[in-house]
Amino acid sequence: MTELEGNNLVLEHKSFIYGLTKYFENYSSKEDLFQAGAIGLIDAYNRYNPDLGVKFTTYAYSYIIGEMRKCIRLDKPLKVGRKITKLNLQIEKASLLLSQRLMRKPTSKEISDFLEIPEYFIEEAMISRNKIQSIDEPVYTDGKPMSLHETIPSKNADINTLLALKEELTSLEEPEKSIMINRYLNDLTQSETAKLLGLNQVQVSRKEQKVLTYLRNTLM
Repeated sequence: MTELEGNNLVLEHKSFIYGLTKYFENYSSKEDLFQAGAIGLIDAYNRYNPDLGVKFTTYAYSYIIGEMRKCIRLDKPLKVGRKITKLNLQIEKASLLLSQRLMRKPTSKEISDFLEIPEYFIEEAMISRNKIQSIDEPVYTDGKPMSLHETIPSKNADINTLLALKEELTSLEEPEKSIMINRYLNDLTQSETAKLLGLNQVQVSRKEQKVLTYLRNTLM
């Protein structure tokens, strides 16, 4: 793709990219997010295959959001170790207290409301706690030692299974169909999906698990 073609592509999808910046309301620079989103859009265009039967904007969504999240992570003012550590301690205490009250693990939205801190910052702090594992690190499956990369599913999935999965998803009724599309095609979080569909996060979680159970029982 030439520079001119790239510029035209970005201009054509300008409103779409700006529309996705709303998921990061607490980030100050919308222009930085737009520039990051433009990179994701071009990357998606270079990888897009129309034969997949997926609308380009749907395909590009995860690339754009991914670049915006990367932009925020790399923003030096946000990389304040003490603040993240302090916030994670608050989250831990709030999570324990809410777990006792609710008799279940609280959602990021519930922790956000309890601490009166924007949900975005809660999710980013929780992501920072994730352990990075080497793909050669030993793990255990049914008591048998395996390396981590051996547990990662192959991308070369059985074509018959993929076709059956697509057929089952298209046969779902609403809102389950929209939930699965937004969660697994558009790469939205449960909170984002709930907001988009006018549901709460608990409803989305329950319906998603119900569909996943149904698909496992149907396709296995």
